[in-house]
Amino acid sequence: MAMQWKLFADLAEAAGERTVTVEDDATTVGDALEALLEAKPALEARALDADGELRGDVNLLKNGESVDAEESVAAGDELALFPPVSGGV
Repeated sequence: MAMQWKLFADLAEAAGERTVTVEDDATTVGDALEALLEAKPALEARALDADGELRGDVNLLKNGESVDAEESVAAGDELALFPPVSGGV
């Protein structure tokens, strides 16, 4: 099944593109994330901490909702990674 990821800010810069499609038999968001990092290894240093866990400053979304890696995925789900957005005055 094809999974489409949208990447934002420095995550898109690290991957070299804003949208990445990966082919994988992922059943969870975590599985899909592993497939993304395999396809775009430059993302790993930005997205994961030293323990291989998703960094606390990286938001993981499925269909516009914040989720954890254990959330299930299905064909057609839109996945996204983005850093926190801070506003100014």
